[in-house]
Formats: sequence, structure tokens, C-alpha cells
Amino acid sequence: MSFAHQFHATSLREYDIRGIVGESLGPADAFAIGRVFASIVIEAGGRKIAVGRDGRLSSPMLEKALIEGLTASGADVVAVGEGPTPMLYYAAFTGPTDGAVMVTGSHNPANYNGFKMMLGKKPFFGKQILDLGTRAAAGQVVPEGKGSVTHKDVSEAYVARLLEDWDGAKSLKIVWDNGNGAAGDVLTKLLAKLPGKHTVLNGKIDGTFPAHHPDPTVAKNLEQLIAAVQKQGADVGVAFDGDADRIGIVDNAGHILFGDQFLILMARDVLREHPGATIIADVKASQILFDEIAKAGGKPLMWKTGHSLIKSKMAETNAPLAGEMSGHIFYNDKWYGFDDALYAAVRVLGVIARSSQTVAEFYDSLPHVVNTPELRFDCTEARKFEVVKEVAERLKASGETVSDTDGVRVTTADGWWLLRASNTQAVLVARAESKSEAGLSKLKSALAAQLAASGLAPDFSATNAGH
Repeated sequence: MSFAHQFHATSLREYDIRGIVGESLGPADAFAIGRVFASIVIEAGGRKIAVGRDGRLSSPMLEKALIEGLTASGADVVAVGEGPTPMLYYAAFTGPTDGAVMVTGSHNPANYNGFKMMLGKKPFFGKQILDLGTRAAAGQVVPEGKGSVTHKDVSEAYVARLLEDWDGAKSLKIVWDNGNGAAGDVLTKLLAKLPGKHTVLNGKIDGTFPAHHPDPTVAKNLEQLIAAVQKQGADVGVAFDGDADRIGIVDNAGHILFGDQFLILMARDVLREHPGATIIADVKASQILFDEIAKAGGKPLMWKTGHSLIKSKMAETNAPLAGEMSGHIFYNDKWYGFDDALYAAVRVLGVIARSSQTVAEFYDSLPHVVNTPELRFDCTEARKFEVVKEVAERLKASGETVSDTDGVRVTTADGWWLLRASNTQAVLVARAESKSEAGLSKLKSALAAQLAASGLAPDFSATNAGH
């Protein structure tokens, strides 16, 4: 039977394949992904592919079509079932697999879904995803075969492995917000054995996300957790996104700690065991983080935003720890180098449980800066990268201090600002940070002037966030 498939123009992304179910993504896409991805694995000499799914209502349907595509190419599927994305990564790293595919919409709204992939033990992203689309359109697949499907529950082994690295010295009172995401059942198993007094909010896996949107980087989504932490007098609150590869932290006073803040806690801890090690953070992170890594004896490395890009850089530099503003935390110290919110929680809670400081005292000890939240400006796919290029060229020509690791990050006497093209949406993303409100205003004016010079009229109505 001949095969050819055209994906929707917006669904092939930098780090994954993603779309709105019934509009830009459906079972035919899932089958095509399976047919082509299995062909790639088989051509590389492999055959066994692990598959998992999150708790979205569309995930069982897409998983079924995906597995049909994989087996139609002759792949042998190990189906680990419903659970967090990092549980599938764990299955891929510890089992004899040649690839892995997770059906997940991650932190996107309930009507979205998508696919994250691994080839061997490495992320499958960027050009590889574009090539998969090209091969699907050309019908470039291996001859039809008859693969097998084995169902394997790895949740008990995964939880046992998470617990191996618990190193807390005292019992903590912790509130967890699962956000009705895919970690629910695994989290229940973990907390049955993790020391401490635990309260779980929204523990039931529910793909409609009835309580709030499952993205812990958005302050509104943490309001329920903050209220529960304060009401119970808890030591800390922990939140996950929809597939539990992102973590959010709330301190005992109700402050939100962003990824570049709690990464300081983690970095100091890891650097005690690995003095002089490289610690990676993305270009959106605060300068405070890079300074604190250096103070703790580490080598800070600013790198491109994106979980696949960070994982690849970690492997290249042998960094024991990396993180992103978005809450993706990657431990290569004792762990496998992939982003895992459950594992990050175990490790950071261990740090907190060995500290004489409360989390709020740690928060208060950080240098105070004022910054914008992540600012997003609509910009067409065709134009967004061009705008960043134009801005970079103008700034370099005027002698500004510019880093073009990912987009353009400008450092001035007032602080820094960043402009980059989103790899997943038709938007430009910006941030600015200063030690004073006056300095922040100057940075925002400079950013606005550059956007205006490229024909955009930015809206800065979003409020500033001190951190």
C-alpha cells in the first residue's frame, strides 16, 4: 500500500510536533508520524520504540493511531501507558529501546496535543522533525511490516528510582499542585514513600484541566497553590505542568520562585559535589543566576532556550545541571540528563530539608532586581526571525554589547533586555531586567524603539515583576 502524508504547515515545531486536535492535528498525522519515525529508527539499525501518553482526552486516540503507524513499519512497541513525559524518558534510558514517542500537549490548552520524540537516547528535534515532514510528503518509508506491541508498567520502577536520590535531613510540610496533569498517579505512588507531610491539589488526571491551566510559569495558575501553602503553614509548594517536565515553586510566604531563582538553590548544592562544573541556563534567565553560579564556584553558560537544545548542550559540555526560566530542570548529576519535574522536586526538596534557611529566607537573600514578565508580541512566522536579525544588526552597528546566542540579548549600564523569535508560535518574546524601576523604563524604551524601527508597535501593558 502506498503512503504519503502532508502535515499542517504549523504543526512541525522546533522541539516537537504540536497542533489543535481536529484542526491542525489528528489520527492521520499520528499514523504518519509512526510510519515515518519507525522507518528512521529501523534504517538506523533499531526496532524497539517506547510509547507513552498524557492525560488529555485526545491522547488515547492519537496513541492508537501512532502505534498503528509504528507497527505498520515493522517496529516493536513498548507501551508504558498514561503518565508524565519524564516517565517515558526514564523507560527509554533504562530499557533496551531504540527510540521513544510521547503523545502530549505539554502545557498547552486542553484542545491541543502533540508528540515529543527521542532517537536512541537523544532528543529528536529541529531539522530531524522537518525531515520527518519531508519524508512523509514523499512517502519515503520502509516497506510495510508487522511489528508487535508489549504493554509495560514502568511506574513502580520509576518511582523507586526517584526515591533513590532523596537526601533530606528533616520532614517538610509540602503542598503539591498536579494541575490535573499526567503526573497524578505517579505522584500518588511517590508521596506514599517520600518523607514529609503532603497535601495534593488537583491530583486526579483530567484532560479538561477543570481547576486551572497546567502551566506553572503563569502566576494566575499558582493562586490556588499559594492560598493552600499559606493556609496550611506549609514549608513549600510545588506545581507541575500538564506532562510534568516543568516545575514551579512557591515559598512558605507565598512568593513565586521562578526557574532562574530555584535553580540557584540547586546549583549551589550540585557545585559542592562538582566544584568548577559548568551550569547551563537559557538566555531568558536573570543575570543574578549567572552571577550566583560564578560565586558558588561554577562556570555559568548561557544557552539557547528549548529543552532539546539544552539537553544537547549538556551532553556536549558534561554539565551536571541545567535549567530554563520555563521550569524545565535537567539533572545530569545522578540522573539521566533529561528534564523531569518529579525528579527536580525530589532534589530541591532535599536541599530545602537540609537547609537552616526557610525558602522565604532564601528568596529574601537574593539580590533584588525588577524585571518584566515574559513579553510576547504577535509577529508572523515569515517575519519574526527577520525582525530579530534586523535588531541585532542595528545594535552591533551602534557598538552595543550584544549576545546573539539565541535571539539578541543586550547588556547596558541599566541591566539587560532580550528579544528572540519563539520556536513554537508566531510571536516575538522579550524580557528586560534592571536594578531599578528607572533603569527598567530605559531598557523597555530601547526595546520599543528597536521594535518600532522594524515596523512593530509593542504593547507594554504587562506589569513588571520584581524578583
